[in-house]
Amino acid sequence: MAYSELIKNFEKVRSYMRDFYVYGFKGRNEFDAKSARIYDDEYRRVKAWLEGYMNSYTDETGKKVFISIDSRAVFHNPLYTAFKTKSFTDWDITLHFFLLDILSDGPATVGDCVQRITEVYLKDFPAEFPDERTVRNKLSEYEKMGILVSRKRGRNLVYSFSEEFRESPAWRDAIAFYTEAMPLGVIGSYFPQSGASPFGFKHRYLLDALDSEIVYDLCECMNESRAAELTLFSRRKKQENTHTVYPVRFYFSVQSGRQYLLGYHYRFRRPMFFRLDCLKKVKALETEKDPERYEAYWQAFDRYLWGVSPGDHTLDHLEMLIHAGPDEGFIAERLMREKRHGTVEQADGETWKFTADVYDATEMLPWIRTFIGRIEQLTCTSDYVVRCLQDDLTAMNRMYGGDTGAV
Repeated sequence: MAYSELIKNFEKVRSYMRDFYVYGFKGRNEFDAKSARIYDDEYRRVKAWLEGYMNSYTDETGKKVFISIDSRAVFHNPLYTAFKTKSFTDWDITLHFFLLDILSDGPATVGDCVQRITEVYLKDFPAEFPDERTVRNKLSEYEKMGILVSRKRGRNLVYSFSEEFRESPAWRDAIAFYTEAMPLGVIGSYFPQSGASPFGFKHRYLLDALDSEIVYDLCECMNESRAAELTLFSRRKKQENTHTVYPVRFYFSVQSGRQYLLGYHYRFRRPMFFRLDCLKKVKALETEKDPERYEAYWQAFDRYLWGVSPGDHTLDHLEMLIHAGPDEGFIAERLMREKRHGTVEQADGETWKFTADVYDATEMLPWIRTFIGRIEQLTCTSDYVVRCLQDDLTAMNRMYGGDTGAV
């Protein structure tokens, strides 16, 4: 079979791009799924989509190819290209033009469409005519996509175009921002794009695009209050396992770009986090009869989360005194903006007190370190947190000398 750039199953490409070009940095000799020819075909596909964004190096095990993109230098996420290379049948492309032309003259039933295709479009061709089921499936597909709408007329469904999208400059800017900054931005990438985007991003996580189908399937479950069967793949153990959960919320890290699902695990009877890039498949299950119950679980659980670690479900109490001079109101504003579930109060004229009760205070360390030089006092029921920060200060004093603050 000749090499084709088109694909039928995106999960196969997603897994390949993620394991080899993003996280694995593996070579051709490390490809253990099927044959080396499969590796060559997948490599050529990715290279065709990401021309100019591939790089490589050679070590003792051979050549390693990886994706190399400066997110500040590109206006549009190049990984979206992979979603626009889906394979199609001869009838897919033929019916696309036939049906849109038929409906441009007004509403029509499935029977109307079949009759016009056979008696007008294909009358003079020795072609196999599409059956009614094929035409009905294509019309239903377009209805799900929002291109068409249907209404009942007697026993038949009558199809017509949905309301025309009215583009305006404000919409164009909104879509441009959504496409590059929001989950499921791939949807916005299908709108016409002309030239450079009006937006630039300092911190941008392009690889989230690979998880778009997973996010969409989970959103469908959430919208319909359905449980979900998650298929996870462990790269470390090289095995798959399944979990049945009720999906509750997404959590997106603005520091690392990682995306997580918080779901209530039916078997373990507690909320659990799942990294979206480890999810291989999402299967919608039955509708949950009491979704409010799990919403209440989430509200109680989220009160003490700082990041995505529940620790051992016991609470760490942390208090921190921060110095801010009379002309440094921005420090207090930042504390108020970034406190999450903590509290901030003014202890005296130049000192602000931050207090928080969280499941895992070690998650707060990167944030706490940004206040080094202003921390007047730090106490925490987790000795590790205080000891770790003290070790950081000792190392900084050893490296740079001078006073970096006290804990």
